[in-house]
Amino acid sequence: MKISKILLVILILLSFNASMVNAEDQINLHIFYGQGCPHCAAAMSALDYFQEKYSNLNVHKHEIYFNNDERALFEKVASAYGEEIQGVPTLYIGEEVFIGFSNQIKEEIAQTIEACQSNSCIDPVDKIEENNDIIQSITIPAVISAAVVDSINPCAFAVLIILVSTILTSKNRKKALLAGIAFTLAIFTSYLLMGVGLYSAIQATGINHTFYWIVAILAIFIGLFNLKDYLWYGRGFLMEVPLSWRPKMKSIIKSVTSVPGAFLVGFIVSLFLLPCTSGPYIVILGLLAKAATKSYAFILLVLYNLIFILPMLIITLAIFFGFTTTEKAEELRQKKLKVLHLIAGIIILLLGIGMIIAINLGMI
Repeated sequence: MKISKILLVILILLSFNASMVNAEDQINLHIFYGQGCPHCAAAMSALDYFQEKYSNLNVHKHEIYFNNDERALFEKVASAYGEEIQGVPTLYIGEEVFIGFSNQIKEEIAQTIEACQSNSCIDPVDKIEENNDIIQSITIPAVISAAVVDSINPCAFAVLIILVSTILTSKNRKKALLAGIAFTLAIFTSYLLMGVGLYSAIQATGINHTFYWIVAILAIFIGLFNLKDYLWYGRGFLMEVPLSWRPKMKSIIKSVTSVPGAFLVGFIVSLFLLPCTSGPYIVILGLLAKAATKSYAFILLVLYNLIFILPMLIITLAIFFGFTTTEKAEELRQKKLKVLHLIAGIIILLLGIGMIIAINLGMI
């Protein structure tokens, strides 16, 4: 009985080891094709031949003309390989990409399969996860950096100071505190909702490398405009609320007499703030559209907007507890206005340059 048990254990271990070896030796080839495409049919026929010749070759077939899920997978795999979708058939094996089909391509596929026999090749679908890990490692620091830039934006500070000053005319400090918090909460909610909407719109239209070039160049221009405001403030276009909008915005803010009114004005004023705060936000939304899932992107949007409103909360609390006054806060804002543009310009410019480097390295 003991000998039979020992033999049984040995057989189990041998079969387990064999299955592990077989799993490691498997070669995965993915073909994206369209129903009715003649070149696709020729490629499929060749792959059937290869499957008969190589027992460890797994051919994964993805029809994209009538299957949206397979089309979405095609876009993800192409992006992971740093390629644009150029047509069908497109085949992925190991690190190689084959577009179209001909006798020469057939020979090159055979050579790649032979190479994968001696050197294990990655499953092309696994590159999606690798790509997402790289993207996430880029995205989190970018989100924090851009949010910090947005949070020190002088536009939002000016609006908050005017609001709190208006409420303080009633000599009710608690009411001013609640109004400041309500206003800040409205800004947070408004920007979060706008972010979710724009993120969904960007994803729905499809993302390609051209889009990321546009976002990167936009970031560089925003950075340069902020540096211009540091060097030559008041000349030409300002990265702030347009001068023609300011009287109307101030009249809306000064009409606030209650906490609910402050919340409502927060929503309205968020639209006035878009010209001077939307730049970093759009750049980040472009990056987030590449992030793995909507839930992950939503978490980063929440993080971004929490950082964005943090200085507003600090100013509100500092005025309430008497650490400063609205007059001193406005004086400090005016004094540091150009420096804030300098900081914002440098960070956003570096973000744009970083994106271009990442695009060229195939990281996004």
